[in-house]
Formats: sequence, structure tokens, C-alpha cells
Amino acid sequence: MNKANLLDFLQSEQLRSLVPLNALSEAQWRELRPSLRIESLLAGQALLRQGDCDQQHYYLLSGEVELLDAQGQREIVMAGSLPGCHPLSPTVPRQHTARAVTDITYLRLDSAQLDRLISWREAYQDLLLQQADGESQQWLESLLHSPLFRRVPVANVRPLLASMQRLEMPAGSNVIVQGDLGDCCFFLCRGRAEVIRDSDSDRQVLAELGEGACFGEEALLSELPRNATVTLLEDSLLLRLDKKNFIAYLRAPMVADVSFGESVRLLAQNAQWLDVRLQDEYEQGHAHRAVNMPLHLLRLKARLLNPELTYLCYCDSGKRSETAVFLLGELGLKAYTLRGGLNALPAVQRDALICEVGAGYLLRSGGRIEQSH
Repeated sequence: MNKANLLDFLQSEQLRSLVPLNALSEAQWRELRPSLRIESLLAGQALLRQGDCDQQHYYLLSGEVELLDAQGQREIVMAGSLPGCHPLSPTVPRQHTARAVTDITYLRLDSAQLDRLISWREAYQDLLLQQADGESQQWLESLLHSPLFRRVPVANVRPLLASMQRLEMPAGSNVIVQGDLGDCCFFLCRGRAEVIRDSDSDRQVLAELGEGACFGEEALLSELPRNATVTLLEDSLLLRLDKKNFIAYLRAPMVADVSFGESVRLLAQNAQWLDVRLQDEYEQGHAHRAVNMPLHLLRLKARLLNPELTYLCYCDSGKRSETAVFLLGELGLKAYTLRGGLNALPAVQRDALICEVGAGYLLRSGGRIEQSH
């Protein structure tokens, strides 16, 4: 299927008739669409084989398919029919061999992703319906679909939302101020804000925040003063979460750690070391092929990271790397912190890990790594 036909299909009623895709919300459709794959087979070619264990859903879009089970029972499925609106032989291992009777076009998508979206919808449907108006339902759904909330266990979400304080604030308000101690974080439900950092006489705008953004959490994780000021650009609706509930409901499920031995296993599976210390600390000694991304630059440089990789973050005590893992999780990236940091490693493991000195490696767009000269 060419790009034009694919676009037509993605906007068609046929897609909306497929089960259980027809239960997804608009936000879920936007998330799912980039991962949909439209493929074709000629008459006589096999689509599925009995006993296959691939984690995919297959939907017939055009043509006819024969399903044959272990007892020799035969069924013909036609595109557009009631059986054709359901995935072909969805049970894994596959209970049927599926073969094209005519030339066919079919949709393929990841079963785990679809299951996560459907499970989310079922878990939070009543919560969304409890919202008094469409605007409240919209911002809550946007919040629940953020990369941050996807990592939160379902059991944590209701008490987390119940513990938040709703605030209406006018444009120009400083929600948090650089240098203050952090006792809470905020979620932006409606409006826009900008993040500003003052350094000597220099004033730098670090980011503009939109609906669904979380901010102020870095001070809670690092236990250091606020490192920036957040000012509202529009009249805004905010949710305030205090430190105690932040740690209980968000930090615990978001920050996963690994031992030195587990990190070695992950490296063999295409993980990447990420040193979140300052450049001077990094140059004194770092892990092999470790990329340096100091914590204070993480939000600015995270766009260079490869979303297909797992990042193993480390620092001396573990504090900075825990913050880094949380921030990367907010951005939808998979990351772990080295348990206890470098200081917790026995000398032999630390020496094995911190084996290179100097400028080391640079990170380029798309996660490409090159050695410094």
C-alpha cells in the first residue's frame, strides 16, 4: 500500500470498525497510528502458521484468507465481514495456519502496545466519566497518557490524583522561583509556561511547557534548591503535588535501579552508559563508551538520545542518576540508575567500570556516538 492509500486507510471507517481498536480514544489513536503496518501477500502465501508465537495482531483489510486448525477444520474469512473485523487467530501459540485465498492486504500491529492501550482505557474509563465537563476530561486524559503516567501503576493513580491540589493562576505568575527549596511539584493542565534560569548576569529560557507537563520535580529528587524559575505565559490550571505523595506514588515506580552485574547483562543487550556528572568529573574517569550528559543539561540534550536504547545512568552517590532516570522516564525513554552509584561499588568493580580518562565520546542526533579527538 502506497503512502497516499495508507493515509486514506488511516482516516477510513474501516479502521474504526476493527475490534478492539474501535474502543480507543482519539489520543490513543494518535499514539497507535505511527506503529501500524500495512502489508500484502499474493494468493497462496501463508500469513500465519499454527504454533507461531509472534506478539502481533493481524487484521484482514482486503481479500480472503483460509484458516485451518489442527483438526483440519477450515474457515474462510472475508475482509469487511464480521469475522474480518477481529484479529486473525489471535491466541498465542497460533491455533491456525492462515493462508491467502486471493491477493490480500492486512494490518499488523504490536499486541503488547494494543493490550496496554485497551487495559488503560478499561482501567480509567470510569475515572474519566466522573469529570464534570469535557475540558476536565480532556486534560485528565492528556495527563494520563503522558510518558510519566504510563509508568505509574494503576493502583497509584487514583490516590495520586486525589492528593493533588487544583490551582487557577493568572498569566505572569511565578509558580516556582530559582533558589527556593522544593516542597512540591506541579502538573500543567491548561495553559503555557516558560522555564528560565538566571546565571550571573545571563538569563536563559530553557524550555516552554504545555499541557500535561510536570515541573518542579528535580528539586524533590535531588533535595537541592530550585534550579530555575517557571513563569506562566497564560492564565493556567495547575495541579500541585506535595513531596511526600510525589515520593510515594511517582518516584518509587519511576526510578528503577540495577546492580553492576545486571548492568553488564543489559550492555550486552544494546544498553548504553550515560554519565550524568559534570564534564570535569567525567574526564577524570568514565565507563567505556559512556556518553557525558550532565544532569543540568539533560532536558536540553535529551533529544539527542536514541529512544530504541536503554540508558544506564551513573554518578558518584546515585542521587544525580536517580534524578536523570526520572526525567528520562518523563520523556518516554527507558533508563536505570546504577544502584548506590559509583561509591557503593567494591574497588575491583569500580576500577573495571571507570576504565577510561579524557574527553571520551560525543552524542550526536539519533543517538549516534563518536569518539572525541
